[in-house]
Amino acid sequence: MSKQITVPFGPQHPVLPEPIHLDLVLEDETVVDVIPSIGYIHRGFEKLVEKREFTDYVYIAERTCGICSFVHGATYCQGIEQIMKIDVPERAQYLRVIWSEYSRLHSHLLWLGLFADSFGFENLFMNAWKIREDILDVMEQTTGGRVIQGSCKVGGVRRDISDEKLDAMAKDLDRIDRDMKELTTVFLQDSSIQHRLRNVGVISRGDAYHLGAVGPTARGSGVAIDTRKLGYGAYDRLNVQVVTESCGDCYSRCAVRAKELFTSTDLIRQAVKKIPDGPIDIKVTGAPDGEYFMRAEQPRGELVHYLKGNGTKFLVRSRIRTPTLTNIPPLIKMLQGCELADVPVIVLSIDPCISCTER
Repeated sequence: MSKQITVPFGPQHPVLPEPIHLDLVLEDETVVDVIPSIGYIHRGFEKLVEKREFTDYVYIAERTCGICSFVHGATYCQGIEQIMKIDVPERAQYLRVIWSEYSRLHSHLLWLGLFADSFGFENLFMNAWKIREDILDVMEQTTGGRVIQGSCKVGGVRRDISDEKLDAMAKDLDRIDRDMKELTTVFLQDSSIQHRLRNVGVISRGDAYHLGAVGPTARGSGVAIDTRKLGYGAYDRLNVQVVTESCGDCYSRCAVRAKELFTSTDLIRQAVKKIPDGPIDIKVTGAPDGEYFMRAEQPRGELVHYLKGNGTKFLVRSRIRTPTLTNIPPLIKMLQGCELADVPVIVLSIDPCISCTER
């Protein structure tokens, strides 16, 4: 019988963009068990609601994560608006959708690049990030920020986009689609990539569902869940297509994200076509008194902001449940029985965001 040894993986590792820490229990080169440790970069964000007014806390919420910052800010604002019964102008709701989908595009392209880097495909990494620069340029032009946008506020949005700019954005998506098609064709058809990803890190549909997988991690195992289908914001007026794959391996999770790039550009075009004229915000008076459980679809999966107010300018409670937190138990299942050399690829396949997880 082989002797078991425990090898630490992370929080500092050449492949990892995030400081996740796993203790890998090995028999020879096979992983037999995994013990995760979280809390390495805990920042105490949720405590800050007691010291920052609810109108200002949106800036804190956005900084929960640098990659999906806009969705965090928008989800927080929507939760406060539900508590206060604020009717957000339609144009603001559409603008939030447009920026949310641009955020999804840049997050997925960033992940595709890092994923390519994890199995040594440096040229593919550079090409993915080259396309991502075009997305970030649009975010900067329309919000003023490439990473932290600061364009959401309780009651609407801070910036408008002219109809001429919206039309130009929609037309430019045709070029971006062509570039992404060329990029994703390599991810989905290259034989060396398939050799590294097929039948690696497999998790069944049942295990993914019962272990709480969300986002592309769940959809890669055939679990067709997407919080955008709930119709929050302006999504109820758009045709949201849920992308799924059935094999539950690293290739399937990669394929879901690659195909979701094109569903995001389609949603942006739909929103640009349907966006109405009108105001982008309304004046907010009073303070939140009550609680709300706001769900939204972050690039990595379902995001929850639980908010509770007592009628003062400071919230009583803010609790954030991020997709990576719920995807860690499925990750443990994927890693059990894999080869040590495949660990970085499997860990990257769930698109971990430890900054989100540890707040």
